[in-house]
Amino acid sequence: MSREMWIRGPVGAGAEARVTRAGCRTALVVVPTMTAGTRLLDIVPLLESDHRVQVVFTVPHTTDHWPGVEEFVREQHGLLLPWEQAVQHTFDLVLAASHRHLEQLRGPILLIGHGAGTMKSHRYSLKAETPSLPATGLDRELLTYRGRILPAVLALATEDERAALGSLCPEALPVAVVAGDICLDRMSAGMEFREHYRRELGLNPRRRLVTISSTWSTDSIFGRVPSLCRAVLDALPPARYAVSVVLHPNVWTVHGRRQVTAWLSDCVEAGLLLIPPDRGWQATMIASDWVIGDHGSTTAYAAAIGRPVTLATEPGDGLREGSIADLVREHAPPLDGGSLPEQEAEAVRRRDRLSSVAARAISSRPGEAAGILRSAMYRLLGIPEPDAPPVVPMLPAPRPIEV
Repeated sequence: MSREMWIRGPVGAGAEARVTRAGCRTALVVVPTMTAGTRLLDIVPLLESDHRVQVVFTVPHTTDHWPGVEEFVREQHGLLLPWEQAVQHTFDLVLAASHRHLEQLRGPILLIGHGAGTMKSHRYSLKAETPSLPATGLDRELLTYRGRILPAVLALATEDERAALGSLCPEALPVAVVAGDICLDRMSAGMEFREHYRRELGLNPRRRLVTISSTWSTDSIFGRVPSLCRAVLDALPPARYAVSVVLHPNVWTVHGRRQVTAWLSDCVEAGLLLIPPDRGWQATMIASDWVIGDHGSTTAYAAAIGRPVTLATEPGDGLREGSIADLVREHAPPLDGGSLPEQEAEAVRRRDRLSSVAARAISSRPGEAAGILRSAMYRLLGIPEPDAPPVVPMLPAPRPIEV
C-alpha cells in the first residue's frame, strides 16, 4: 500500500495538527483473526474511556490473511489503521491475542491468549501438514524473534502455565504475569443477567435451551456431524426446548457467512437460534440449560460456569494429555443414541464436578483478570492507573441470525 492510502489519523507525522485531544498515549489493537479480536474486545474497555489514551486498531495484511476481519473491526467502529502504516509507527502499548506478526510491531506488547488456556488443547499444531512436535502457545519459537522476547507482558491464565513456561521458554518468565481469564470472569459476572439473556432469545421460564457448541476443523461437531442441529431439533418437543448453535469464528471466516447460513437455513426455519460469531456466544452459554459440545473453548467455558455438558465429538489421541479439553472429556458424558432428556439428566448429575475442574483449569485468578491486566497496561503506557476500580461492560445480548 502506498503512503497515499494512509489515513489522516491521530498518530504519525502531522498528527499534532489534526487531533482534538493532544498528548494522548497511543494503544494499538492488533486483530489478525476474528477470534483474537473478540478476546481483545474483552480488555479494550479497561482503558479506552481514559481521556489520556487513544486506541486504534489494525488488521495485518499478508499473503494468507483471514477474510472478513477488517469488516469485523469496522463493525465495532474502531479506528482502523492500514497495516503498512501501523508498522511504521511506534506505539505506547500494543495489545495482541495472537503470536502472528508481533516481530513487525513497534512498542511494548501485552500478549494474552485468545481461548481457554494458553497451552492449547490439540497435541499438534493444526497448521502442520503432518504431526510433528507437540504445540503449545508458550513455545520459544512463538515468543521470541532473533533472540529477543517479543511480549513485554505475557499474560498467563494459570500457575500451571507459568510452570510450563519455565520448561518451554524460561527466558520469558520475567515478563510473565498470571492474570487469570477475563472471558471467564465476564461470563461468571454475567450469570446474574441470565434471565435477561433468556428473554432476549425469546425464551419463557418453562423452555429449556440446548446449545450446540462447535469449534472449527474437521474433528469438530460441525465438521463431523453437521446434521446434529437438525437431529436435536427433531428429537426435542419445541414447547419444552429451544435449540441454539454457536460456531467458532473460523467456521464463518473460512466458509463465509452466506454459506454457513445457507447450510443451516432449514434448521433456522425450523426454530434453530443461529448465534453470530462476533456477538452473543457468551450470553448464549449463560442462558443455556444444557450444552452439547466438543473440544473447543466455548464448551470449556460453558462447563466452567456450571452449564451441564455432553460431548458429541472429540479428536481422540489428537488432544494434548492434561489439557483443558482433555479434562472436559474426562468428566463430561459422551453423546450416544439414547434419549436426549436422559442424557441431559446425566450431564446435570456430572455438572458440579466438571464445573470445578474446568474453572480451575482455565483460571488461577478468578475474578481478578480485569484488575491485573489493567495494571499491566498502564505500567506499559507509563501513566498512573485511574483511581476508580476497573469496569468491564455487561456482555452483549445474543442476536440470532435470520434467514
